[in-house]
Amino acid sequence: MRHLQTSSLMLMTIGGLANAQQASSSTSGLLPQSSPAWLPSFPKPPVTSSYPTGPYNVSTPLSHATLNLSTYPKPWAPATTNHPEVQSAYDAIDWSKVPNAPIHKDKPNGDISFSGYNSDSDPFCWWSDTNCLKPKVDYLPEDVSYCPTVGDWGLSYDDGPFNYADDPVLNNYSEPQLYNFLANQNNQKATLFYIGSNVATYPAAAQRALNDGHVLCVHTWSHPQMTTQTNKQVVAELYWTLRAIKEATGVTPKCWRPPFGDVDDRVRSIAYQMGMVTMIWDEDSNDWDMPGEGGGKLPWDTVMGYFKDWVEARKNGTDNESGHIVLEHELNNATVKMTETWLPTLQQVFDVKSIHDCMGITQPYWETQYVYPANASGNKTHDNATASTAPSSSSIAVVTAAGASQQASSFTSNAFFDSPPSLFGLAVAVSAMLFL
Repeated sequence: MRHLQTSSLMLMTIGGLANAQQASSSTSGLLPQSSPAWLPSFPKPPVTSSYPTGPYNVSTPLSHATLNLSTYPKPWAPATTNHPEVQSAYDAIDWSKVPNAPIHKDKPNGDISFSGYNSDSDPFCWWSDTNCLKPKVDYLPEDVSYCPTVGDWGLSYDDGPFNYADDPVLNNYSEPQLYNFLANQNNQKATLFYIGSNVATYPAAAQRALNDGHVLCVHTWSHPQMTTQTNKQVVAELYWTLRAIKEATGVTPKCWRPPFGDVDDRVRSIAYQMGMVTMIWDEDSNDWDMPGEGGGKLPWDTVMGYFKDWVEARKNGTDNESGHIVLEHELNNATVKMTETWLPTLQQVFDVKSIHDCMGITQPYWETQYVYPANASGNKTHDNATASTAPSSSSIAVVTAAGASQQASSFTSNAFFDSPPSLFGLAVAVSAMLFL
């Protein structure tokens, strides 16, 4: 839990920072970002050309056709690095702005090794070791890790799209099962962190998600611990996922989430220079560890207990410092069942919405014609247990409605999505100052 205090002074201060940032974002000190010009152009896929307002199609079966897999690395294999397209993306990066952090090693059991790293000074803001969110260099933005408004639940799912399977029981939970369920729950929106391999083998599911108004983000090609990867491997893992999402859906995400949360300033800088801001979480359901295909041994009742505790804390008013971004998965039958079990209750207690909605981010792609409305969650049934005591998202994310170009914009900016880049960090800094 973070300790934020709200007062008229804080809100006035944050509002003043917002105005200042709007007036002079070019002086923020953050690295400029550009639309990824190194991605190929593709024929327009069968998707909406702007934010979809519905009604959403929950009855049409999805095609199981793949992208042209001969133009991609082998699904779930390490991302190919020796490819001219990867080299173009690599060459576009200013490597003088990529901190020289060590490349970490995996233990024989697959866990990452912390041996030799100075946790006390944490020179590279290594999340896996210290849960660090604010880079040690001032030209990168702080990670998005929680919703600023009390009562908000930032709904997100990793590892999708959940591909169909040969197992008939498991296949009952592959997409579009989760997307149909969300559509039937008052058109609930979520932020989806996609594995590039899964998009390449099931592009129709990604198209369906975009057409339903969900926000698509990057979650790497093969799900490695990213601080164990070389610079070229980091670029390749991100590149092939961006490429698959763009070919399948026509959109180029501005967001990514590191597998296992494993990120440091080296990896952050590479991702940021490839057009993406890092998104983490502040609550973990551990649903991935339940028994199921690709899962673990964590009892179902244990995960149920996490959700019960979150709901109870919100109801009794002890959850009153901020909203939350919660880590969940579209991984297997167990994770989908958990969402089906709890989402209706969560909607009664929290304002469940995508991460982008809770942050006031209306343009999540480099294609500027996709302008998402504020409060797009569709969830209006929740009861506020207590008054908001954290800064509202409108205080720390300035929403704009930039143009309607049908192609990805080629402009260069310091934009934190469609809002001033350092405003989130400034708001948190002001909060901390007032608390102290």
